[in-house]
Amino acid sequence: MTVRTALLQGQQLLEKAGVSVPRLTAEVLLMRATGHDRAWLYAHGADELIELWWIHYGRYLHQRMQGKPTQYITGRQEFYGREFRVTPDVLIPRPETEHLVEAALAGANASHTVLDIGTGSGAISVTLALETKARVVATDISPAALRIARHNALALDARVAFTACDLGAAFADESFDLVVSNPPYIAERDRESLQLEVRDHEPAVALFGGDDGLAVYRRLIPEAARLLRPGGWLMMELGEAVAVREMCTGWTDIEIVNDLAGIPRVMVARKS
Repeated sequence: MTVRTALLQGQQLLEKAGVSVPRLTAEVLLMRATGHDRAWLYAHGADELIELWWIHYGRYLHQRMQGKPTQYITGRQEFYGREFRVTPDVLIPRPETEHLVEAALAGANASHTVLDIGTGSGAISVTLALETKARVVATDISPAALRIARHNALALDARVAFTACDLGAAFADESFDLVVSNPPYIAERDRESLQLEVRDHEPAVALFGGDDGLAVYRRLIPEAARLLRPGGWLMMELGEAVAVREMCTGWTDIEIVNDLAGIPRVMVARKS
């Protein structure tokens, strides 16, 4: 079995299983199995796969055809130009969340303290710590997720203080200039309509926000008001923009930021 044949057979198997971008997925899985990059795969297409590579590649293909996300197989996902470790304990960072980072960067550069609520893999908090001079603190209710976030912070040399708690409950006497969050916002009633890769493999606690998807926002917005200094900013990724905006009574300078597809993706609000 040559490298070229392995790629072709992997592509065909993934196509039959209905996996999106089968060629790219086969390349990524074979890169993982061999420990080489894409350029090596094509420069050595006629080389024979050693037995260990073939065993790993076959296992990875089987896992992907069973619905396991590629990122959980490789243990990696790029976010804001950096590579983050991901496991089934954390949500896979999406490109859409970079819109939240972009919005937060302007606020973080003018802030001394930033709190990331529900940090997951640490993608947001680590990025803000590396891109700004602000002191960044991050929380998550999942100790397993915090272990991944700490790993990413150490691997990328980012100074982030992590705390296990529900929302910002650990901070009774501390206040912040900026609170950011990508909360769970999928409605529980929509669970069965989700892609298999999401529904059966990503952590439910990071996905579902109650029956209507708004349960965490109902708690997060008043919690942010408690945690923010006067004039401080709250920035959140959105599922349902209209309903979330209606919850922000008493906040000022509210702005909705659309993603590249024109979908409302981020809400920015200032504590009056």
